[in-house]
Amino acid sequence: MAKESMKARERKREKLVEKYAQKRADLKAAGDYEGLQKLPKNASPVRLHNRCKLTGRPRGYMRQFGVSRVTFREMANQGLIPGVKKASW
Repeated sequence: MAKESMKARERKREKLVEKYAQKRADLKAAGDYEGLQKLPKNASPVRLHNRCKLTGRPRGYMRQFGVSRVTFREMANQGLIPGVKKASW
């Protein structure tokens, strides 16, 4: 389980990226790189990191489901994810 402060920091970054997205696109289209540098660092989408929606784990993230591999396996074994079952051949 990730620290609450780490999850909160990531949510804050997501809000900043969303807030400055249009301004960032306009500055980029105009070629105003000095204006881009004056924006907050965390307004850059490159600084975002995918995290598990349930535990906040930053590694082993599965984009299709939005959770980490560990959480995915637990949920799949409990039958909480429709259409997913253990492979057997």
